[in-house]
Amino acid sequence: MTPDTPDRLLRVDLSTRTVESVPVPEAWLRRYVGGKGLGARYLYEELEAGVDPLGPSNALLFMLGPLSGRLPGESRYAAVTKSPLTGGFLDSYAGGSFPDALVGALGPNAGLLVTGQADEPVRVVIEDGAATVEPTDAWGEDTVETAAAHPDASVACIGPAGEREVAYATIASDEGDHHAGRGGAGAVMGSKRLKAVVARGEPPALEDERLTALREAAVERYRDDETGRWLRASETVESVDFANEVGALSTRGWADGRFEDADAIGVGAVRERATGRENESADADTDDPGGFRVETDEGDYVPRGAASMSLGAGLGIDEFDAVAQLGQTCDRLGVDLISAGSAIAWAVKAADAALLERSFDFGDPDGARRLLEEIATRETPLGDALADGVDVAAERFGGDDLVPTVKAMELPAYDPRGAQSMALAYATSDRGACHRRARPIEREVFDGEWSPDHTAETVVAEQDRRSILWCLIVDDFVGEAFDDLGAAWLDVVGLEPLGDLATVGERVWNLTRLFNVREGVTRSDDALPSPLREPLESGPNAGEAVDRERFEATLDRYYRKRGWGPDGRPTRATVERLDLAEAVDDDSLLASSTSSVPEE
Repeated sequence: MTPDTPDRLLRVDLSTRTVESVPVPEAWLRRYVGGKGLGARYLYEELEAGVDPLGPSNALLFMLGPLSGRLPGESRYAAVTKSPLTGGFLDSYAGGSFPDALVGALGPNAGLLVTGQADEPVRVVIEDGAATVEPTDAWGEDTVETAAAHPDASVACIGPAGEREVAYATIASDEGDHHAGRGGAGAVMGSKRLKAVVARGEPPALEDERLTALREAAVERYRDDETGRWLRASETVESVDFANEVGALSTRGWADGRFEDADAIGVGAVRERATGRENESADADTDDPGGFRVETDEGDYVPRGAASMSLGAGLGIDEFDAVAQLGQTCDRLGVDLISAGSAIAWAVKAADAALLERSFDFGDPDGARRLLEEIATRETPLGDALADGVDVAAERFGGDDLVPTVKAMELPAYDPRGAQSMALAYATSDRGACHRRARPIEREVFDGEWSPDHTAETVVAEQDRRSILWCLIVDDFVGEAFDDLGAAWLDVVGLEPLGDLATVGERVWNLTRLFNVREGVTRSDDALPSPLREPLESGPNAGEAVDRERFEATLDRYYRKRGWGPDGRPTRATVERLDLAEAVDDDSLLASSTSSVPEE
C-alpha cells in the first residue's frame, strides 16, 4: 500500500475517555478492503451474541474506504453497528461535506470505532489523526442547531430522537441535509450519550496522475451512463413518478399501488419550486449537481424521493409544502423518514380498526406532524411504542398485519405487489427491508422477467456488487459506471484484495449473514410480510398480491445460489471457499456440510 493509504483504526472508549490508534490487520484489509466490509469484520470481532444494541458493549463505527476523498460523485461514510430496530447487522450511509472532512481529520486511520458509554453528554472531536472526548451543552438541540454551533468544522450529530433512543433515529450531517438513516444508528449514539462527532480536515489532493486519470475516465462514463443522466436531470425524486407509473407506489398505508395526486409531489412539482441545486458549483456536464433546493416556510430544504413516497403518497398527502415540512421535521428531529412514514400509516390503520382510542386520518399533515413529535420525544404511550418500531407498537396494541416489515424494519415505498421481484430483495436484505441492497424492480419492469431463477440470480448479483462498492464507499449511483468494480483504483493505492472484487463482495455479504445468524436470524426472518399477501385495491396492479408459494420457491433458489442450507445458514464449504474460516469458530452457525436446498 502507498504511505497515505489508511491502515489504522481510531478507537474511542467513552466509558474511560481513552483514545488510541491501532493498526488494522493487513489480512483484514485484503479480505474486507474497507467501509462496510472492514466495519462488519470489526463488529463481528468486538461483539458477543446477544449484546444489547443500546448498551455500552455495542460498538459504533464511522468507516471510510481506501479511496475516500478521491472517488467521483458524492463522498460518503458508513455508520456500522448492531441495530436497535432489528437486533442485527446495520450499515447506514450518508454523504455531504462530513465524509470529506472526516477523511482529512482521520489521517492514517480508516475509521473511528466508539465503545462504552459516557456519564454525561459528550462530543468526539477529530483532527490531525487524533481524537478528544469533550463535554457538550448541545443535548436537547435539534440537528440544525447542533451543526450550526460548529461553523469551523463538519458535524455528524443526533437530534431529540437519537437522545431518546428512538429505534430508527438517524445520524445527521450538513445541518440535517444528509442522514445515515435506516436502522437506528442515531439511537446507538444517544445510548452512548454521544451528541456529535466533529471533524476538522480536508480530503487529500489528487496528486497521483494515475488516480486523476481514473477519476476523469469514471466521470466520463458516469456522464454517459443512464443512471448518471437520470440523476443529473431529476435526482431521486423521479422515483415517485416511476413507481406510480408502474403501479408500485405504496399509497395510503399500502392499500393502493398508485397515488392519483403523485404529480403534486413528484419531480415536476420539485422542479417548479426549485431555487437551485445542492452543489451549485458542479459542472453541468460531468459532476453530480445533487438534489434540488427549495424554499419552504421553515427554510431551505432538499427534497428526496423517499420523502415524497413515504410521507406523501404513503400518507395520502398531496400538498408539496406539507410533505416538505414533514420531511424537514424528520430531518431536524433526526428520525428516519421511511420508518416514520410507516409508523404514522400504521397509526391511521390501527385507529380505523378500533385498536387505538385516538383518531388519525390519511391526508392530514398536521396530525402526522404531531405524531412525529410524539415519537421523537416518547411523550405519549403511542409515541413511545411507535418509537421502537411498528412491530413493537403492534405487539402492544394489536395490528401486526397492517404495515409490512422485514426483520422489524419497515419497508420502503416500492410495493412488491407491483414488482414481485422486490419481495425477495426485501426479505433477504442483510439490514432488514431495504431497496438499496438490490433493485430488481427495474429489470422486471423493463425486461419483463421475474421467474424464480432469474430473480434469485439478479438479487444475488446486485447484493454482491453493492457490497464491494460499499467497501470502497463509492456513491452507489456512480458505482453503476464502474466496469471493474474499482480494481484499477485499488491497484494504484497498492491494496491487493484476496480474490477478485466480486468475491470480496460475496465474502462480505456472507459475513453479515453470519453475524445475523449468530443473533438468531433464521429462514423464518427472510419472510414475506403478511400485508403483501393481501391484494392491492387499485391501480394497474389492482387485485395483485405476492404469491407465497412462488416466493418460497424463489427463496429456495436464492439460498442455493448463495451456497446456503435450506435454513438460510451458509455451509462450511461456502465459508471455506470465501476465506471466512478465520472469522467463524462456531460450527453451530453453519448448515451441515451435506445440507443444501433441493433441486427441483
